[in-house]
Amino acid sequence: MKLPIPRGALSEYLVDALARDPHDLHDAPSLPERVAFTDEDAQLALFIAYELHFRGWDGVDERWEWEPSLLRLRAALEAPFERELRELVGPQPDTVPSEVPHALTGIVDADDGPSLAKHLQKGSSLAEFREFVAHRSVYHLREADPHSFAIPRLGGRAKAALIEIQADEYGQGRAERMHATLFANTMTALGLDTTYGTYVDAVPAVTLATNNTMSLFGLHRRLRGAIIGHLAAFEMTSSLPNRRYGNGLRRLGFGTDATLFYDEHVEADAVHEQIAATDLCGSFCAAEPQLTGDVLFGAAACLAVDGLWAGHLLDAWADGRSSLRPGVSAPGLSQP
Repeated sequence: MKLPIPRGALSEYLVDALARDPHDLHDAPSLPERVAFTDEDAQLALFIAYELHFRGWDGVDERWEWEPSLLRLRAALEAPFERELRELVGPQPDTVPSEVPHALTGIVDADDGPSLAKHLQKGSSLAEFREFVAHRSVYHLREADPHSFAIPRLGGRAKAALIEIQADEYGQGRAERMHATLFANTMTALGLDTTYGTYVDAVPAVTLATNNTMSLFGLHRRLRGAIIGHLAAFEMTSSLPNRRYGNGLRRLGFGTDATLFYDEHVEADAVHEQIAATDLCGSFCAAEPQLTGDVLFGAAACLAVDGLWAGHLLDAWADGRSSLRPGVSAPGLSQP
């Protein structure tokens, strides 16, 4: 993936630094005290730093991944970003481990975020659906990877449950059935570029924030409860929206090549829902009850940040404008 276009002094500093051999980042610009979900510069800087732990950046020395000064800079951005997440969802109620599956259901049931799925099913234009897919490509072309960081951090039934879910995400070892591959097929059917990271420059900060939330949780062992809570919320809220996405594409005249990704999730995530809530999160909290609050925090953060993202898309479309960043090239997409 090519290094992205900077969006401010900090991301410009990082892009310039990563183009050279690893060195001490002693002269970084001043860092923000808050990292808002709409902060283009800070969210991109975090995304740039996190991607070093995934597939990396074209032409960037891989030793940057563990350069101490870059990790210090990343940590200085993560601290206010995590505070922002915790402020967004508020404190979670005290919950005994045996009640965790019920508490997760309560978080899901209480979610009152905007229904992007309903709009895409019944009223979206093809242009809007293409934009939606471009936004989601930042995650879905590496689907399941952020949550997989939790595997070596768990044990017993919780570990087995996570592997059971992730095995489905990775197509049970068949490359053509991997969910990332199925999503790429959807992109192809919609005339979009399937190259990993193609739309990073085009998506706004709030889209990067949904990805940065997963990376923050997944890359820190201390937040292992949050990443599995995030996954549980993801799975527990997936089946109905994916049914609507598939139906929306059928309404627009597309066939199985475009809808299989969503149709696959309708069935798979109905099963994953129970595994994630009970076998994964319930077993984890029974083994590590002191982290129960983090599990609920991760679930609430997943829904809250996705709600901000969905609201951004719906607000833009209601105003008759693109939900993507203006003036940025987005292959296969035309912005009004």
